[in-house]
Amino acid sequence: MAGLIPEETIAKVRDNVNIVNVISQYVSLEKKGKDYVGLCPFHEEKTPSFTVNEGKQFFKCFGCGKGGNVFTFLMEKENLTFPESVQKVAEIAHIDVGEFTNKTPKYSNILIKINEEAADFYHRVLLSTNAGKRGLDYAHQRGLTEEIIDHFRIGYAPKQNNLLLTYLRGHDYQDQDLIASGLFVQAQSGELFDRFRDRLMFTLTNEGDYAVGFSGRRLSNDKTEAKYMNSPETKVFEKSNVLFHFAEAKKAARTEGHLVLYEGYMDVIAAYQAGVKSGIASMGTSLTEQQVYMLKRITKNIIINYDGDDPGVHAEERATKLFEKAGGFNLGVVVLPEKLDPDEYVKKYGVEKYRDEIKGALTPTDFYLKRLAKKYNLSNDREKLLYLDEAVREIAQLSNPVEQDLYLEKIARQQRVSLDSLKVNLVKYRRQFNAAQQHKGNQSMISAEQDAPPEIAADTSPANDPVQTRLLYLFIHSEHARDYLLENKFLFPDQNYQKLAELWLNFSETQEKPTVNSFLNFIPSQLQGIIVNAEMTDMPQDFSDRELSEQIHALQMRQVNDQLHDLMNNLQDAKRKMDSDEIITITQKILQLKRIQG
Repeated sequence: MAGLIPEETIAKVRDNVNIVNVISQYVSLEKKGKDYVGLCPFHEEKTPSFTVNEGKQFFKCFGCGKGGNVFTFLMEKENLTFPESVQKVAEIAHIDVGEFTNKTPKYSNILIKINEEAADFYHRVLLSTNAGKRGLDYAHQRGLTEEIIDHFRIGYAPKQNNLLLTYLRGHDYQDQDLIASGLFVQAQSGELFDRFRDRLMFTLTNEGDYAVGFSGRRLSNDKTEAKYMNSPETKVFEKSNVLFHFAEAKKAARTEGHLVLYEGYMDVIAAYQAGVKSGIASMGTSLTEQQVYMLKRITKNIIINYDGDDPGVHAEERATKLFEKAGGFNLGVVVLPEKLDPDEYVKKYGVEKYRDEIKGALTPTDFYLKRLAKKYNLSNDREKLLYLDEAVREIAQLSNPVEQDLYLEKIARQQRVSLDSLKVNLVKYRRQFNAAQQHKGNQSMISAEQDAPPEIAADTSPANDPVQTRLLYLFIHSEHARDYLLENKFLFPDQNYQKLAELWLNFSETQEKPTVNSFLNFIPSQLQGIIVNAEMTDMPQDFSDRELSEQIHALQMRQVNDQLHDLMNNLQDAKRKMDSDEIITITQKILQLKRIQG
């Protein structure tokens, strides 16, 4: 499985990286005891079941069953081959793996490879060609420096037709793959044309920072063309699962303590120039539940800063509801004055002022109450009463009594009414809210019982047998236990366990320093779950020959019981058929096995 990578190179990368540091780029991990836990990146869950053991350098999700070492994680998460995962870990850890890096293809997925080639092409056209001067002039007008252009991999799709097509065909890509990449439009005649022309190109990357698509900003004044044009959805690009700048922003979130959600790419870029490096944006569409879960894996601290105009504020309200529905977030909302978007605000008021706006983000309740107040003429008593009634209804939905008091006191002070009168209404609406929630919960339970949708895919790894797992663990970790089992001609009843024992014997004899972590990448993927289960279980290191003997005896008795069960079923069949000879034969076998049982 290791392919052409020298084992010493694999060992160098594996031994110089901490799996916790790598996985932390994809999951917000919290230390619990000797392990780290977080929300699984492979399936959606509400209660964290994803566990990372720093000491053993293994991960395991006890929900979906996926597990392995640092290379396995990236192979699963980024759909990489084993050599690509080694290279990726080396890049993450800033480890020089020498000549191997240049000899190994960087991407096994042809669509990612094409998008990466296109990103480099657009970037070079923008910075290094006469054809790109139009795009570069526009970029400079928008205040984009070369540092920003490099960081965000911004490029230019030239006006001339089919330059990208010619370039990629010149690099031996097949038309069927070019069509599948989404970068080209196919005419009825079958002829291909560049999809993007005369557009400033923003590279869209997946969570592993590989190019999967593009968004092109129109440079011409022709308003019959869309201002922004995105790549169509492909096998590697699904808008609902991609966030602009996410791969880089999640790293910054560890130092800034939050992620900031924007509406547009230029807002993310303006914020980055202002020193807010944790900015992300959805793909020109409304925020999706999948994107919310992506954010939840990284941090619970989210600040929403959409455009300050009415559509932007409406979108903030929708996004806030989506986060509150998911639960578990510490939300902040920024509404910029004068209906400005972040890009416009930074240009008008400067970096420091914008940072202050981020620091002063409103809570969702404060944001809602300010929005609500603008709907009414608070100088009119009738409208003030309507506002207070609606405001108290909103506050009643808060579960924290301290929050309830905070906002009741605030509106009582602002509207010059007594706090006690507001509390009377709060109690009434709180009862109504609790009753509605209880009814909703009952309906949800009924619906769940009727539909019973599975939350996760079934674990397809081999069934875990505690007795065989214990013996295999000792077989691998103890030379004495291994010799004892071999001398007693012990064979694991399950062929998967027996195969692993044979593979370990071969591996340990051919490796100078065999370790379980390195062994994992030399065995079939369908067997890796057994090893991970053994390593992630809190196995005692101490054992005795008596324990080994008792474990072997327990497996032998289990086999006897299984055989007896089958024979008893066969006996019933023989009696039904009134087959006297078969009844005698089966009965004799049953007696022999019962003697073994004692």
